[in-house]
Amino acid sequence: MSASTAPARRAITPPKRPLPSWRLPVGLAAVVAITVWAGISIEFTLTPLITDIGRGEPVVRGFLDPNWLFIFRVWDAWLETIAIAIIASLVGNAIALVLAFLASPVTNPITPFQKTMKAVMAVVRSLPDVAYGLIFVAAVGVGSLAGILALIMFNIGVCAKLTAETIDAVDPGPIEAADASGASLARRARFAVLPQALPGYLSYSLYVFELNLRASVVLGFVGAGGIGSTIRVELSRFSYENLSAIIIALFVIVFALDAFSRWLRKKLI
Repeated sequence: MSASTAPARRAITPPKRPLPSWRLPVGLAAVVAITVWAGISIEFTLTPLITDIGRGEPVVRGFLDPNWLFIFRVWDAWLETIAIAIIASLVGNAIALVLAFLASPVTNPITPFQKTMKAVMAVVRSLPDVAYGLIFVAAVGVGSLAGILALIMFNIGVCAKLTAETIDAVDPGPIEAADASGASLARRARFAVLPQALPGYLSYSLYVFELNLRASVVLGFVGAGGIGSTIRVELSRFSYENLSAIIIALFVIVFALDAFSRWLRKKLI
C-alpha cells in the first residue's frame, strides 16, 4: 500500500484540565472563620506571654535545679502508679474483649443485642478518664481503688471499640468453614475469629497500658492515688525542684516502658 493511500491519522486531542473544585477553598475559609471566631470568643491573646514572662522565673529556676533525692523518697507512690496501670489494663482489656465480641455482627447475629452493646460502648467512651476519676473518688473515696475503676472504664471504651472494628474486618473464609462444619457460635468465635483478631487485640492492650501509665498520673490530681497525688501536693507547696525531679523520672519511666512495650509487641505479634 502506497503512502498516498494510507489512512490519515486522527489528531489526538489532549483532555481538558478539570476545573478546580470550589470545595477546597470554601472548606479552608470555613476553618479559618471558625478558628477566628473561637479566638475572639475566648478573648485569646499572646500579650501575657510577652508582658508577664518574668513571673515564671522562679518556676524555671526551680525546674533547672531538680532534687534527685526526692525521687527515692516517694518510691511507694511510683509503685502504686505502676500497679494501678497494670491492674486496670488486665481487667479492662479482658472485659473489652468480651464486649467487642458481643458488639460485632461477625460474632453476634442477634441484631438488637449487638446494637445495645455498641450503644453501651459509645456511652462508656463519652466520658474522659478524669471524669471517671471524679465519679469513683466520690463513690469509693480517695485512693488507688478509684483510680483503678476509672482506668478500667477508660480501657473498656478504647480497647473494645478498636477490637470490635478488627473483628468486623476478619477474613470470612475460616468463618464459612466453621459454619460448614456445624460449629456453634462460641466455637466459631473461638477457632475462626479469635486467632485473626488476637494480634490486633494484643497491640491495643499494650497501647492501653501505655495510656494507663500516663492517665494514672493525671488521675492522682483528683485523689485517685499514685504519683499524681504527690505532684499535686508538691505543686501546692511550690516545691518546683521536687516537681522537676518527678517529671524527669516520669519521662524516663514512660520512655522505658514504651520501649519495652514495642519490643514485646514485636515478639507477640
